[in-house]
Amino acid sequence: MFAREKTVTRRWPDDPDHRRIIDAPRDDLVVEHPDADGGYVQEQGPFRSYRRDVVTDGGQLVETTRYRLTIPWFAWLFALPVRWTLQRRGAVHRAKPPWWAPPDRIDERQALVLGLLAAASMSSAFTNTLFTQTAQFAADDFGVGDTGFGNAMSIVRLGIVIALPLAAIADRVGRQRVMRFAAWAAPLVCAAGALAPSFPVLVATQSVGRPLGLALDFLIAVVVAEEMPRNSRAYAVSVMAMAAGLGAGIAVMALPLADLGPGAWRLVYLVTLIWLAVAVDITRRLPETARFERPHVIAPPIDRGRFAILAVVAVCANFFVAPASAFQNRYLDEVRGFSASQIALFTLVTATPAGLGLVVGGKLADIRGRRHLIAVTIPIATLLILGSFVVAGAPMWFAAFGGGFVGGIAYPALAVYRAELFPTGNRGRAAGMLTAAALLGGIGGLQLVGRLLDRDASYGAVIGLVALGQIVVVIVVLRWLPETAHRSLEDLNPEDAAPSGTDVSPISP
Repeated sequence: MFAREKTVTRRWPDDPDHRRIIDAPRDDLVVEHPDADGGYVQEQGPFRSYRRDVVTDGGQLVETTRYRLTIPWFAWLFALPVRWTLQRRGAVHRAKPPWWAPPDRIDERQALVLGLLAAASMSSAFTNTLFTQTAQFAADDFGVGDTGFGNAMSIVRLGIVIALPLAAIADRVGRQRVMRFAAWAAPLVCAAGALAPSFPVLVATQSVGRPLGLALDFLIAVVVAEEMPRNSRAYAVSVMAMAAGLGAGIAVMALPLADLGPGAWRLVYLVTLIWLAVAVDITRRLPETARFERPHVIAPPIDRGRFAILAVVAVCANFFVAPASAFQNRYLDEVRGFSASQIALFTLVTATPAGLGLVVGGKLADIRGRRHLIAVTIPIATLLILGSFVVAGAPMWFAAFGGGFVGGIAYPALAVYRAELFPTGNRGRAAGMLTAAALLGGIGGLQLVGRLLDRDASYGAVIGLVALGQIVVVIVVLRWLPETAHRSLEDLNPEDAAPSGTDVSPISP
Protein backbone atom coordinates (compact mmCIF):
# COMPACT_ATOMS: atom_id res chain seq x y z
CA MET A 1 0.00 0.00 0.00
CA PHE A 2 3.01 2.29 -0.34
CA ALA A 3 3.01 4.70 -3.28
CA ARG A 4 4.92 3.66 -6.38
CA GLU A 5 8.31 5.18 -7.11
CA LYS A 6 8.09 8.56 -8.85
CA THR A 7 10.67 10.38 -10.97
CA VAL A 8 11.18 14.12 -11.39
CA THR A 9 13.62 15.28 -14.10
CA ARG A 10 14.67 18.89 -14.69
CA ARG A 11 17.18 20.47 -17.04
CA TRP A 12 19.20 23.55 -16.11
CA PRO A 13 21.78 25.68 -17.90
CA ASP A 14 25.31 24.48 -17.13
CA ASP A 15 26.69 27.70 -15.66
CA PRO A 16 28.36 28.42 -12.31
CA ASP A 17 25.23 29.88 -10.69
CA HIS A 18 22.97 26.94 -11.51
CA ARG A 19 25.68 24.40 -10.74
CA ARG A 20 26.16 25.96 -7.31
CA ILE A 21 22.43 25.65 -6.59
CA ILE A 22 21.96 22.15 -7.98
CA ASP A 23 25.11 20.72 -6.41
CA ALA A 24 24.10 21.92 -2.92
CA PRO A 25 22.31 19.27 -0.80
CA ARG A 26 18.62 20.01 -0.29
CA ASP A 27 17.44 21.17 3.11
CA ASP A 28 13.69 21.74 2.79
CA LEU A 29 11.17 18.91 2.62
CA VAL A 30 14.10 16.51 2.77
CA VAL A 31 17.64 16.83 4.13
CA GLU A 32 20.16 15.31 1.71
CA HIS A 33 23.71 14.12 2.06
CA PRO A 34 26.05 13.03 -0.76
CA ASP A 35 26.82 9.35 -1.19
CA ALA A 36 29.90 7.57 -2.55
CA ASP A 37 28.47 7.45 -6.09
CA GLY A 38 28.20 11.22 -6.42
CA GLY A 39 24.45 11.39 -5.89
CA TYR A 40 22.38 12.60 -2.97
CA VAL A 41 20.29 10.44 -0.63
CA GLN A 42 17.88 11.18 2.19
CA GLU A 43 19.35 11.96 5.60
CA GLN A 44 16.00 13.00 7.05
CA GLY A 45 12.63 13.20 5.36
CA PRO A 46 9.30 11.52 4.72
CA PHE A 47 10.40 9.19 1.93
CA ARG A 48 10.66 5.42 2.00
CA SER A 49 13.33 5.69 -0.70
CA TYR A 50 14.97 8.78 -2.16
CA ARG A 51 17.87 9.56 -4.52
CA ARG A 52 18.87 12.62 -6.56
CA ASP A 53 21.51 12.54 -9.31
CA VAL A 54 22.97 15.38 -11.37
CA VAL A 55 24.73 14.73 -14.70
CA THR A 56 25.93 16.88 -17.59
CA ASP A 57 24.28 16.37 -20.99
CA GLY A 58 24.88 18.55 -24.01
CA GLY A 59 25.77 21.69 -22.09
CA GLN A 60 22.93 21.23 -19.61
CA LEU A 61 22.65 19.98 -16.07
CA VAL A 62 20.14 17.13 -15.83
CA GLU A 63 18.74 16.66 -12.33
CA THR A 64 16.84 13.40 -11.73
CA THR A 65 15.08 12.70 -8.44
CA ARG A 66 13.57 9.29 -7.70
CA TYR A 67 11.46 8.92 -4.60
CA ARG A 68 8.77 6.86 -2.93
CA LEU A 69 6.55 8.58 -0.39
CA THR A 70 5.94 6.79 2.90
CA ILE A 71 2.45 8.13 3.71
CA PRO A 72 -0.09 5.28 3.53
CA TRP A 73 -3.68 5.89 2.39
CA PHE A 74 -3.10 9.59 1.67
CA ALA A 75 -0.02 9.59 -0.57
CA TRP A 76 -2.33 10.65 -3.44
CA LEU A 77 -3.23 13.83 -1.56
CA PHE A 78 0.40 14.90 -1.17
CA ALA A 79 1.60 13.68 -4.58
CA LEU A 80 1.34 17.03 -6.38
CA PRO A 81 2.68 19.23 -3.52
CA VAL A 82 5.67 16.88 -3.10
CA ARG A 83 6.37 16.81 -6.82
CA TRP A 84 6.08 20.58 -7.06
CA THR A 85 8.48 21.04 -4.13
CA LEU A 86 11.07 18.65 -5.57
CA GLN A 87 10.93 20.43 -8.92
CA ARG A 88 11.43 23.85 -7.39
CA ARG A 89 14.92 25.19 -6.79
CA GLY A 90 15.47 28.92 -6.45
CA ALA A 91 18.51 31.17 -6.39
CA VAL A 92 17.90 31.71 -2.70
CA HIS A 93 17.32 28.49 -0.75
CA ARG A 94 15.68 28.60 2.66
CA ALA A 95 16.32 25.66 4.96
CA LYS A 96 12.77 24.91 6.06
CA PRO A 97 9.84 22.75 4.96
CA PRO A 98 7.41 24.13 2.34
CA TRP A 99 4.31 26.04 3.41
CA TRP A 100 1.96 23.06 3.04
CA ALA A 101 4.06 20.69 5.17
CA PRO A 102 4.36 20.57 8.98
CA PRO A 103 6.46 23.39 10.50
CA ASP A 104 8.97 20.71 11.59
CA ARG A 105 10.53 18.38 9.06
CA ILE A 106 9.08 14.91 9.66
CA ASP A 107 10.86 11.62 9.07
CA GLU A 108 9.78 8.37 7.44
CA ARG A 109 8.37 6.87 10.65
CA GLN A 110 6.33 9.96 11.45
CA ALA A 111 4.93 10.06 7.91
CA LEU A 112 3.94 6.39 8.18
CA VAL A 113 2.25 6.92 11.55
CA LEU A 114 0.41 10.05 10.35
CA GLY A 115 -0.99 8.19 7.35
CA LEU A 116 -2.18 5.26 9.45
CA LEU A 117 -3.68 7.54 12.09
CA ALA A 118 -5.47 9.59 9.44
CA ALA A 119 -7.04 6.39 8.08
CA ALA A 120 -8.04 5.44 11.63
CA SER A 121 -9.54 8.92 12.06
CA MET A 122 -11.79 8.30 9.07
CA SER A 123 -13.02 5.06 10.63
CA SER A 124 -13.54 6.67 14.03
CA ALA A 125 -15.40 9.65 12.56
CA PHE A 126 -17.66 7.43 10.48
CA THR A 127 -18.70 5.36 13.51
CA ASN A 128 -19.21 8.53 15.56
CA THR A 129 -21.26 10.21 12.83
CA LEU A 130 -23.34 7.20 11.85
CA PHE A 131 -26.05 7.40 14.50
CA THR A 132 -26.22 11.20 14.42
CA GLN A 133 -26.91 11.15 10.67
CA THR A 134 -29.35 8.23 10.64
CA ALA A 135 -31.17 8.65 13.98
CA GLN A 136 -33.81 10.98 12.51
CA PHE A 137 -34.81 8.40 9.88
CA ALA A 138 -34.73 5.49 12.33
CA ALA A 139 -36.79 7.52 14.81
CA ASP A 140 -39.38 8.27 12.13
CA ASP A 141 -39.44 4.59 11.17
CA PHE A 142 -40.06 3.54 14.78
CA GLY A 143 -42.38 6.49 15.64
CA VAL A 144 -40.10 8.25 18.18
CA GLY A 145 -40.68 11.93 19.13
CA ASP A 146 -38.35 14.83 19.98
CA THR A 147 -37.87 13.88 23.64
CA GLY A 148 -37.20 10.25 22.76
CA PHE A 149 -34.81 11.42 20.05
CA GLY A 150 -32.90 13.58 22.53
CA ASN A 151 -32.87 10.74 25.07
CA ALA A 152 -31.44 8.36 22.47
CA MET A 153 -28.69 10.83 21.61
CA SER A 154 -27.86 11.17 25.29
CA ILE A 155 -27.85 7.41 25.96
CA VAL A 156 -25.49 6.77 23.06
CA ARG A 157 -23.14 9.41 24.44
CA LEU A 158 -23.28 7.86 27.92
CA GLY A 159 -21.75 4.77 26.38
CA ILE A 160 -18.40 6.52 26.87
CA VAL A 161 -18.14 4.56 30.15
CA ILE A 162 -17.25 1.59 27.93
CA ALA A 163 -14.29 3.47 26.47
CA LEU A 164 -12.79 4.70 29.76
CA PRO A 165 -11.31 1.32 30.79
CA LEU A 166 -9.66 1.15 27.35
CA ALA A 167 -7.95 4.48 28.08
CA ALA A 168 -6.52 3.14 31.34
CA ILE A 169 -5.45 -0.10 29.67
CA ALA A 170 -3.66 1.86 26.93
CA ASP A 171 -1.56 3.59 29.60
CA ARG A 172 -0.46 0.21 30.93
CA VAL A 173 -0.13 -2.13 27.92
CA GLY A 174 0.45 0.42 25.18
CA ARG A 175 -1.48 2.43 22.63
CA GLN A 176 -0.90 0.03 19.75
CA ARG A 177 -2.72 -2.99 21.19
CA VAL A 178 -5.80 -1.07 22.31
CA MET A 179 -6.05 0.80 19.00
CA ARG A 180 -5.96 -2.50 17.12
CA PHE A 181 -8.87 -3.79 19.19
CA ALA A 182 -10.93 -0.62 18.76
CA ALA A 183 -10.25 -0.45 15.02
CA TRP A 184 -11.82 -3.90 14.60
CA ALA A 185 -14.58 -3.72 17.20
CA ALA A 186 -16.05 -0.29 16.40
CA PRO A 187 -17.16 -0.97 12.80
CA LEU A 188 -18.32 -4.51 13.58
CA VAL A 189 -20.55 -3.45 16.48
CA CYS A 190 -21.90 -0.38 14.68
CA ALA A 191 -22.77 -2.45 11.61
CA ALA A 192 -24.95 -4.62 13.86
CA GLY A 193 -27.39 -1.69 13.97
CA ALA A 194 -28.59 -2.76 10.52
CA LEU A 195 -30.31 -5.74 12.17
CA ALA A 196 -31.98 -3.81 15.03
CA PRO A 197 -35.66 -4.86 15.43
CA SER A 198 -36.52 -1.76 17.49
CA PHE A 199 -35.25 1.72 18.29
CA PRO A 200 -34.00 0.73 21.79
CA VAL A 201 -31.97 -2.13 20.27
CA LEU A 202 -30.49 0.24 17.69
CA VAL A 203 -29.57 2.65 20.49
CA ALA A 204 -27.99 -0.24 22.43
CA THR A 205 -25.72 -1.25 19.53
CA GLN A 206 -24.58 2.32 18.97
CA SER A 207 -24.09 2.85 22.71
CA VAL A 208 -21.31 0.25 22.42
CA GLY A 209 -20.01 0.83 18.89
CA ARG A 210 -19.79 4.63 19.06
CA PRO A 211 -17.73 4.67 22.30
CA LEU A 212 -15.33 2.16 20.74
CA GLY A 213 -14.89 4.65 17.91
CA LEU A 214 -14.37 7.38 20.49
CA ALA A 215 -11.69 5.28 22.20
CA LEU A 216 -9.94 4.99 18.87
CA ASP A 217 -10.27 8.75 18.43
CA PHE A 218 -8.76 9.85 21.73
CA LEU A 219 -5.92 7.33 21.40
CA ILE A 220 -5.18 8.78 17.97
CA ALA A 221 -4.75 12.16 19.69
CA VAL A 222 -2.40 10.60 22.24
CA VAL A 223 -0.24 8.97 19.57
CA VAL A 224 -0.13 12.20 17.56
CA ALA A 225 1.16 14.10 20.60
CA GLU A 226 3.74 11.44 21.43
CA GLU A 227 5.07 10.97 17.89
CA MET A 228 5.12 14.47 16.40
CA PRO A 229 7.80 17.15 16.96
CA ARG A 230 7.05 20.05 19.29
CA ASN A 231 6.25 22.60 16.55
CA SER A 232 3.91 20.33 14.58
CA ARG A 233 1.47 18.80 17.05
CA ALA A 234 -1.43 21.12 16.20
CA TYR A 235 -0.70 20.65 12.49
CA ALA A 236 -0.99 16.88 12.97
CA VAL A 237 -4.27 17.36 14.87
CA SER A 238 -5.59 19.38 11.92
CA VAL A 239 -4.62 16.54 9.54
CA MET A 240 -6.48 14.07 11.78
CA ALA A 241 -9.50 16.36 11.84
CA MET A 242 -9.49 16.68 8.05
CA ALA A 243 -9.34 12.91 7.71
CA ALA A 244 -12.14 12.64 10.26
CA GLY A 245 -14.14 15.10 8.17
CA LEU A 246 -13.66 12.81 5.19
CA GLY A 247 -14.82 9.82 7.23
CA ALA A 248 -17.87 11.73 8.43
CA GLY A 249 -18.45 12.89 4.87
CA ILE A 250 -18.58 9.28 3.69
CA ALA A 251 -21.30 8.67 6.28
CA VAL A 252 -23.17 11.68 4.91
CA MET A 253 -22.69 10.53 1.30
CA ALA A 254 -24.22 7.17 2.28
CA LEU A 255 -27.27 8.94 3.74
CA PRO A 256 -29.27 9.06 0.45
CA LEU A 257 -29.61 5.29 0.85
CA ALA A 258 -32.20 6.16 3.52
CA ASP A 259 -34.43 7.62 0.78
CA LEU A 260 -34.87 4.19 -0.81
CA GLY A 261 -37.63 3.21 1.63
CA PRO A 262 -38.90 3.38 5.24
CA GLY A 263 -36.28 0.93 6.54
CA ALA A 264 -33.52 1.75 4.07
CA TRP A 265 -31.55 3.63 6.74
CA ARG A 266 -30.25 0.17 7.71
CA LEU A 267 -28.16 0.09 4.54
CA VAL A 268 -26.07 2.99 5.87
CA TYR A 269 -25.05 0.83 8.84
CA LEU A 270 -23.80 -1.91 6.52
CA VAL A 271 -21.43 0.61 4.87
CA THR A 272 -19.52 0.64 8.20
CA LEU A 273 -17.89 -2.67 7.26
CA ILE A 274 -15.60 -0.91 4.75
CA TRP A 275 -13.50 0.28 7.70
CA LEU A 276 -12.31 -3.23 8.41
CA ALA A 277 -9.70 -2.56 5.71
CA VAL A 278 -8.24 0.15 7.97
CA ALA A 279 -8.24 -2.27 10.91
CA VAL A 280 -6.20 -4.74 8.86
CA ASP A 281 -3.58 -2.10 7.99
CA ILE A 282 -3.32 -0.77 11.55
CA THR A 283 -2.83 -4.32 12.81
CA ARG A 284 -0.02 -4.87 10.32
CA ARG A 285 1.91 -1.61 10.42
CA LEU A 286 1.16 0.72 13.33
CA PRO A 287 4.15 0.79 15.74
CA GLU A 288 4.02 1.47 19.45
CA THR A 289 4.93 5.07 20.30
CA ALA A 290 8.54 5.74 21.13
CA ARG A 291 7.57 7.70 24.24
CA PHE A 292 5.53 4.82 25.65
CA GLU A 293 8.37 2.36 25.02
CA ARG A 294 10.79 4.65 26.80
CA PRO A 295 10.94 4.26 30.61
CA HIS A 296 8.33 6.48 32.25
CA VAL A 297 6.30 6.77 35.46
CA ILE A 298 3.37 4.33 35.34
CA ALA A 299 -0.05 5.76 36.22
CA PRO A 300 1.05 8.94 38.08
CA PRO A 301 -1.73 11.03 39.69
CA ILE A 302 -3.58 13.24 37.22
CA ASP A 303 -2.94 16.93 37.75
CA ARG A 304 -6.34 17.96 39.12
CA GLY A 305 -5.92 21.64 38.30
CA ARG A 306 -5.12 21.03 34.65
CA PHE A 307 -7.81 18.42 34.35
CA ALA A 308 -10.46 20.69 35.90
CA ILE A 309 -9.61 23.53 33.51
CA LEU A 310 -9.76 21.31 30.43
CA ALA A 311 -12.91 19.58 31.68
CA VAL A 312 -14.71 22.93 32.00
CA VAL A 313 -13.64 23.80 28.44
CA ALA A 314 -14.80 20.41 27.15
CA VAL A 315 -18.18 20.56 28.92
CA CYS A 316 -19.00 24.13 27.92
CA ALA A 317 -17.84 23.73 24.32
CA ASN A 318 -19.89 20.59 23.76
CA PHE A 319 -22.92 22.01 25.56
CA PHE A 320 -23.26 23.99 22.31
CA VAL A 321 -21.52 21.87 19.66
CA ALA A 322 -23.37 18.58 20.36
CA PRO A 323 -26.95 19.87 20.01
CA ALA A 324 -26.01 22.18 17.13
CA SER A 325 -24.66 19.14 15.30
CA ALA A 326 -27.24 16.55 16.39
CA PHE A 327 -30.32 18.69 15.74
CA GLN A 328 -29.14 20.18 12.45
CA ASN A 329 -30.63 17.38 10.35
CA ARG A 330 -33.88 17.52 12.34
CA TYR A 331 -34.01 21.30 11.81
CA LEU A 332 -33.44 20.92 8.07
CA ASP A 333 -36.10 18.21 7.93
CA GLU A 334 -38.81 19.79 10.11
CA VAL A 335 -38.30 23.52 9.48
CA ARG A 336 -36.80 23.69 5.99
CA GLY A 337 -38.43 20.54 4.55
CA PHE A 338 -35.18 18.98 3.29
CA SER A 339 -35.12 15.35 2.09
CA ALA A 340 -32.32 12.95 3.05
CA SER A 341 -30.52 13.75 -0.21
CA GLN A 342 -30.86 17.49 0.34
CA ILE A 343 -29.56 17.14 3.90
CA ALA A 344 -26.58 15.18 2.59
CA LEU A 345 -25.92 17.86 -0.02
CA PHE A 346 -26.18 20.65 2.57
CA THR A 347 -23.76 18.87 4.91
CA LEU A 348 -21.24 18.13 2.16
CA VAL A 349 -21.37 21.62 0.65
CA THR A 350 -21.13 23.48 3.96
CA ALA A 351 -18.98 21.18 6.11
CA THR A 352 -16.50 19.54 3.75
CA PRO A 353 -14.96 22.76 2.32
CA ALA A 354 -14.93 24.17 5.85
CA GLY A 355 -12.21 21.61 6.55
CA LEU A 356 -9.84 24.10 4.92
CA GLY A 357 -10.07 25.96 8.21
CA LEU A 358 -8.33 23.04 9.87
CA VAL A 359 -5.27 23.55 7.65
CA VAL A 360 -5.14 27.24 8.53
CA GLY A 361 -5.79 26.57 12.21
CA GLY A 362 -3.17 23.84 12.56
CA LYS A 363 -0.47 26.05 11.08
CA LEU A 364 -1.46 29.15 13.07
CA ALA A 365 -1.68 27.23 16.34
CA ASP A 366 1.84 25.85 15.88
CA ILE A 367 3.40 29.07 14.62
CA ARG A 368 1.49 31.78 16.51
CA GLY A 369 0.21 29.91 19.54
CA ARG A 370 -3.07 28.45 20.79
CA ARG A 371 -4.73 30.77 23.32
CA HIS A 372 -5.39 33.96 21.37
CA LEU A 373 -6.35 32.02 18.28
CA ILE A 374 -9.08 30.28 20.30
CA ALA A 375 -10.25 33.56 21.83
CA VAL A 376 -10.74 35.16 18.39
CA THR A 377 -12.25 32.27 16.45
CA ILE A 378 -14.67 30.66 18.94
CA PRO A 379 -17.05 33.68 19.22
CA ILE A 380 -17.12 34.20 15.44
CA ALA A 381 -17.77 30.51 14.72
CA THR A 382 -20.53 30.37 17.35
CA LEU A 383 -22.38 33.38 15.95
CA LEU A 384 -22.23 31.99 12.41
CA ILE A 385 -23.49 28.54 13.43
CA LEU A 386 -26.29 30.16 15.42
CA GLY A 387 -27.16 32.16 12.34
CA SER A 388 -27.60 28.98 10.30
CA PHE A 389 -30.52 28.08 12.63
CA VAL A 390 -32.14 31.48 12.19
CA VAL A 391 -31.92 32.50 8.53
CA ALA A 392 -33.11 30.64 5.42
CA GLY A 393 -31.99 30.29 1.83
CA ALA A 394 -28.49 31.21 0.71
CA PRO A 395 -27.62 33.04 3.99
CA MET A 396 -28.24 29.77 5.88
CA TRP A 397 -25.78 27.92 3.64
CA PHE A 398 -23.16 30.66 3.94
CA ALA A 399 -23.56 30.89 7.72
CA ALA A 400 -23.13 27.12 8.10
CA PHE A 401 -20.06 27.17 5.87
CA GLY A 402 -18.52 30.15 7.69
CA GLY A 403 -19.19 28.67 11.11
CA GLY A 404 -17.58 25.39 10.10
CA PHE A 405 -14.59 27.14 8.53
CA VAL A 406 -13.85 29.40 11.49
CA GLY A 407 -14.61 26.58 13.93
CA GLY A 408 -12.11 24.48 12.01
CA ILE A 409 -9.45 27.12 12.64
CA ALA A 410 -10.14 26.90 16.38
CA TYR A 411 -10.30 23.11 16.61
CA PRO A 412 -6.59 22.10 16.43
CA ALA A 413 -5.62 24.63 19.09
CA LEU A 414 -8.33 23.36 21.45
CA ALA A 415 -7.91 19.65 20.76
CA VAL A 416 -4.14 19.44 21.12
CA TYR A 417 -4.28 20.56 24.78
CA ARG A 418 -5.88 17.28 25.87
CA ALA A 419 -2.73 15.28 25.19
CA GLU A 420 -0.09 17.96 25.77
CA LEU A 421 -0.83 18.73 29.42
CA PHE A 422 -0.50 15.19 30.81
CA PRO A 423 2.49 12.81 31.08
CA THR A 424 2.90 9.52 29.23
CA GLY A 425 1.79 7.44 32.20
CA ASN A 426 -1.71 8.91 32.29
CA ARG A 427 -2.07 10.63 28.90
CA GLY A 428 -4.54 8.04 27.64
CA ARG A 429 -6.59 8.05 30.85
CA ALA A 430 -6.77 11.85 30.90
CA ALA A 431 -7.78 11.95 27.23
CA GLY A 432 -10.52 9.40 27.87
CA MET A 433 -11.87 11.24 30.90
CA LEU A 434 -11.86 14.56 29.05
CA THR A 435 -13.75 12.91 26.20
CA ALA A 436 -16.28 11.72 28.80
CA ALA A 437 -16.53 15.26 30.19
CA ALA A 438 -17.15 16.59 26.68
CA LEU A 439 -19.89 14.03 26.16
CA LEU A 440 -21.52 14.97 29.47
CA GLY A 441 -21.59 18.58 28.33
CA GLY A 442 -23.13 17.42 25.07
CA ILE A 443 -25.75 15.37 26.91
CA GLY A 444 -26.75 18.43 28.93
CA GLY A 445 -27.13 20.47 25.77
CA LEU A 446 -29.08 17.71 24.00
CA GLN A 447 -31.48 17.25 26.91
CA LEU A 448 -32.12 20.96 27.23
CA VAL A 449 -32.62 21.52 23.50
CA GLY A 450 -34.85 18.44 23.08
CA ARG A 451 -37.16 19.45 25.91
CA LEU A 452 -37.40 23.09 24.86
CA LEU A 453 -38.19 22.09 21.28
CA ASP A 454 -40.94 19.79 22.52
CA ARG A 455 -42.42 22.88 24.22
CA ASP A 456 -42.51 24.62 20.83
CA ALA A 457 -39.50 26.88 21.39
CA SER A 458 -37.79 27.97 18.19
CA TYR A 459 -34.53 26.42 17.07
CA GLY A 460 -32.83 29.83 16.99
CA ALA A 461 -33.78 30.56 20.61
CA VAL A 462 -32.64 27.23 22.07
CA ILE A 463 -29.41 27.06 20.07
CA GLY A 464 -28.71 30.64 21.16
CA LEU A 465 -29.21 29.60 24.77
CA VAL A 466 -26.67 26.74 24.66
CA ALA A 467 -24.26 28.99 22.75
CA LEU A 468 -23.66 30.90 25.98
CA GLY A 469 -21.33 28.11 27.07
CA GLN A 470 -18.83 29.29 24.46
CA ILE A 471 -18.30 32.51 26.40
CA VAL A 472 -17.08 30.41 29.34
CA VAL A 473 -14.69 28.56 27.01
CA VAL A 474 -13.01 31.79 25.91
CA ILE A 475 -12.70 33.12 29.48
CA VAL A 476 -11.19 29.89 30.81
CA VAL A 477 -8.72 29.56 27.94
CA LEU A 478 -7.43 33.12 28.30
CA ARG A 479 -7.35 33.08 32.10
CA TRP A 480 -6.02 29.64 33.01
CA LEU A 481 -4.62 27.62 30.10
CA PRO A 482 -0.86 27.87 29.49
CA GLU A 483 0.60 28.46 26.04
CA THR A 484 2.01 25.12 24.81
CA ALA A 485 3.22 26.00 21.31
CA HIS A 486 6.97 25.40 20.73
CA ARG A 487 7.35 23.46 23.99
CA SER A 488 8.28 19.78 24.24
CA LEU A 489 6.06 17.33 26.10
CA GLU A 490 8.89 16.79 28.59
CA ASP A 491 9.01 20.53 29.27
CA LEU A 492 5.25 20.61 29.82
CA ASN A 493 5.35 17.43 31.93
CA PRO A 494 8.64 17.34 33.90
CA GLU A 495 7.88 13.85 35.27
CA ASP A 496 8.51 12.53 31.74
CA ALA A 497 11.95 14.12 31.40
CA ALA A 498 14.60 11.47 30.81
CA PRO A 499 17.56 11.19 33.16
CA SER A 500 20.70 12.99 32.06
CA GLY A 501 22.55 11.08 29.36
CA THR A 502 19.54 8.99 28.37
CA ASP A 503 18.50 8.70 24.73
CA VAL A 504 15.04 10.18 24.92
CA SER A 505 13.52 9.13 21.64
CA PRO A 506 14.15 8.97 17.91
CA ILE A 507 11.42 11.60 17.64
CA SER A 508 12.26 15.27 18.01
CA PRO A 509 10.60 16.29 21.29
